[in-house]
Amino acid sequence: MTVAPSDASADYCRPGARLPTRHRTITRDAINAYRAASSDHNPIHHDDAFAAASPFGGVIAHGMLTLALASEMLAAAYGTDWLATGSLRSRFRGAARPGDALEAAGSVVKCETDHNGTVITCNITVRKADNGDPIITGVATVRVGAKPPAPPQRAGPADERATNQGQQNQG
Repeated sequence: MTVAPSDASADYCRPGARLPTRHRTITRDAINAYRAASSDHNPIHHDDAFAAASPFGGVIAHGMLTLALASEMLAAAYGTDWLATGSLRSRFRGAARPGDALEAAGSVVKCETDHNGTVITCNITVRKADNGDPIITGVATVRVGAKPPAPPQRAGPADERATNQGQQNQG
């Protein structure tokens, strides 16, 4: 995944705008790689017999593996602004299984500009591509166009004397 510079496209800064969709097919290899990286060895994600006896009736992908598709979509739209200032509130609505083709989609619902940029609010969904069943729904916010923080001021000679004098008085 390539992340754009920290300047959101004007296409994604107006209510009603649709975010760039992302697609991924869930594979056993992806599930196993996520299991190894996350140390989440719950048998629901890899043990066919255990998973078959569960309420899910079979192996399912890790929720965070599927949620990553939404973050990838938001990074495609908002670049480093998403990585630096984004937040996401989500609900898991269903499970993804090996072989499921997923699609992440979203749209802008609100833009509020203040003295430090624009806060954009988006509705997001990760759903099964074949039937539209939602896997995840949520609301994302990101601040774009924020002014970078001012660099720290270096203490001058008068400040250093005051600091040194304060340290002498303490001890």
